[in-house]
Amino acid sequence: MTSNTTPAGSARPMAPPPTSSLRRITGISAAASIGGFLFGYDSAVINGAITGIQHRFHVTAGETGTIVASALLGSAFGAAVAGRLADRVGRLRVMYLAATLFTISALGSSMPFSAWDLGAWRVVGGVAIGLASLVGPTYIAEVAPPDHRGRLASFQQAAIVLGITASQLVNWGIAQAADGGSENPLGPLRAWQWMLMAAVVPALAYLFFALRIPESPHFLVSKGRLHRARTVLRDLQGTDVGTESRIAEIQHALRTDHKPRVRDLLSRRFGLLPIVWAGIGLAVFQQLVGINVIFYYSSLLWQSVGVDQSGSLLISLSTSIINIVGTVVAMLLIDQVGRKPLALTGSAGMAVSLAFAAWAFSYRTGSGGSLSIPDTQGTVALIAAHAFVFFFAVSWGVVLWVMVGEMFPLRIRAAAMSVATATNWVANWAVTESFPRMSDWNLSATYAIYAGFALLSFVFVAALVRETNGRKLEEMG
Repeated sequence: MTSNTTPAGSARPMAPPPTSSLRRITGISAAASIGGFLFGYDSAVINGAITGIQHRFHVTAGETGTIVASALLGSAFGAAVAGRLADRVGRLRVMYLAATLFTISALGSSMPFSAWDLGAWRVVGGVAIGLASLVGPTYIAEVAPPDHRGRLASFQQAAIVLGITASQLVNWGIAQAADGGSENPLGPLRAWQWMLMAAVVPALAYLFFALRIPESPHFLVSKGRLHRARTVLRDLQGTDVGTESRIAEIQHALRTDHKPRVRDLLSRRFGLLPIVWAGIGLAVFQQLVGINVIFYYSSLLWQSVGVDQSGSLLISLSTSIINIVGTVVAMLLIDQVGRKPLALTGSAGMAVSLAFAAWAFSYRTGSGGSLSIPDTQGTVALIAAHAFVFFFAVSWGVVLWVMVGEMFPLRIRAAAMSVATATNWVANWAVTESFPRMSDWNLSATYAIYAGFALLSFVFVAALVRETNGRKLEEMG
């Protein structure tokens, strides 16, 4: 989004909002973050459906990776255009569009004619994910008081992990109703089709709540709708005090800032500005540790070491619950401890956890339907997977989305956010597309590679990432 519509902190200290107003802002932020819930739900729901899809369309490991990863190409596109689109038509209309695309994708992907047809419907859902991934955090940052911005911005990640967990719970419940297998019939459809169709419910809820929250005051001022902007600010602040000065600050930003373009990110010496490289690095490392392998492929992963499908879905659910716990801890700590210490702690914890998982998976034996792993190594793998998810959730899961909304200078923030977010989706696609083939090649070596990236992420943050906690958005640079 253009710099003139990104959140602008007050030039003067602002009084904390009344409790009733803060509750109102919290409710609005929660409604906007339903897009994050769908982000998580729509991304991870494929995990439970993979086995059924493989049985239905007889796809190879490589084709499975392409189907699963297809949504991520749509996500990269959606994230790349979300900023400009939201500046043109408003934050709320982008939310309406995302909700509609989520609904269409859920219905289409649940009744495909072929594997490639399914992939196309997932691309549509991916565009919706990309739109929601950018517009939600931006909207929340624009309505949140500065002292509560970190915690309220964390709603997006909390919603994502709740969406992931909800999808695994729904998948497990549907599989149980179909005698434990996603390929089994359940009424007029197969279980995997019901899993994909269930996303219609949160998609419609997203549209319902988006229709009931106010437009961002920053967007309203940018379009000259000052009367409506004043009304929204009074509603958010719970008072008329400071409304006119807030309007004046936003207008000043409109007059003094230009619309950022990709060329504004360029540097003769480094190709891109160092701060942009830092944002891209954060976005890429968040994916290269392999976190979404757990959320997209854990059903196949655990089946590949001898766990039955019902048990693998239950493990997927348990890791999703750990994800929620870690995210709640991160939300409580991010404004107190800071972004950088959390990221460093998470990187160290993930590196150790992934190394143990790589060791455990090196004991996998057998082939085809007779794969197994010794009990001791199986226990270590299970603990390591849960520890990995916890360390990710308590750190990088929240830190990335908070920092990309804070770390860039105002004059380039929108363009830099779009580049970083799109890069995150491309890295996600690369890991998701490659995992089935890499797993077939050497599961242990694959996890050793992810452990290496976790270790590199520690070095990267320690050397190149600046703390943003407690700084006004106008001070970044």
